[in-house]
Amino acid sequence: MKKEKRRKNNIILVIGLGNPGPRYAFTRHNVGFMFLDRLANNWEKRYNFKESKIKIENSKILLVKPMTYMNLSGEIFNYINPEDFDDIIVVYDDVSIPLGKIRIRKKGSDGGHNGLKSIISYIGEQFPRIRIGVGPKPKEIDLVNFVLSEFSNKELVILDKILNLAIEALNCIITEGINKAMSKYNSIEVTE
Repeated sequence: MKKEKRRKNNIILVIGLGNPGPRYAFTRHNVGFMFLDRLANNWEKRYNFKESKIKIENSKILLVKPMTYMNLSGEIFNYINPEDFDDIIVVYDDVSIPLGKIRIRKKGSDGGHNGLKSIISYIGEQFPRIRIGVGPKPKEIDLVNFVLSEFSNKELVILDKILNLAIEALNCIITEGINKAMSKYNSIEVTE
């Protein structure tokens, strides 16, 4: 990821978090899957996850969708060795960030996100992440119902733009480093 970092295999793992099945396909909790679908040409079923491969400059990128439910996302590391990758980047929804914004972080806690909590339980907190805003959550709706709700047509217009921005940010992380990506993308807000 960082230009100064020596790569082992020149392979980066990008994990998008979501829930499998058509019931969840367009819910807020599935923006990690939506992000990967923008990048992927095709998906192959492997064990308990789906994978697709792409290339960004000289880096090989393995895109992975865990096919467990969100709370068990980390189980993919029963099948994938994290040591095989130069970097692991996780992309997921965040209700504390407004729709139309992304936040890139080098590392950190799970912030109350159960999918991220599961990943951390397997590999620790030392990995970059792209958090895609899906908030704010209205006070009258509980968290589970909110993240499992679908986007309105108006929100889908913003989501379409922010997914493209998140892809630009991923490219920047890989080609220019995470510090540059945080500086460039953490302050952008996309509107209609």
